[in-house]
Amino acid sequence: MNIGFAIGGALSFAAALLHLAIIVGGASWYRFFGAGEGFARAAEAGHWAPALTTLGIAVVLFVAAGYAWGASGLAPALRGLPWMRPALLVVTAVYVLRGLAPLPLAWLAPAQLTPFVGWSSAVCLGFGLTHLWGWFKA
Repeated sequence: MNIGFAIGGALSFAAALLHLAIIVGGASWYRFFGAGEGFARAAEAGHWAPALTTLGIAVVLFVAAGYAWGASGLAPALRGLPWMRPALLVVTAVYVLRGLAPLPLAWLAPAQLTPFVGWSSAVCLGFGLTHLWGWFKA
């Protein structure tokens, strides 16, 4: 079993569940997790866009988890997913690039570095490095 992809899948799955919980939690959860005041106000007003956007992110994270678990050997039924290697490459790259995104921002626009940007980037980088570990064990 490929431990890097197994853990990476678990991380993506947990993040997907968290996004579903944020939808249920509503505006206060959007605020707490740093989605922005506009998003939180839209959720309070009953607009569908915050929930739909967050649901879309959750679906992408569930798919990423499935690919990682398929590659790990943890879920043999998922081993046959189409485009396994390219999909995992994209997932890994997105996590790593999202994690590194604040670096140029720190130089170009340091005022844009909010606590949300900092901790969410650290989480994404951690997810990406876990997937990279999977690649090196593949």
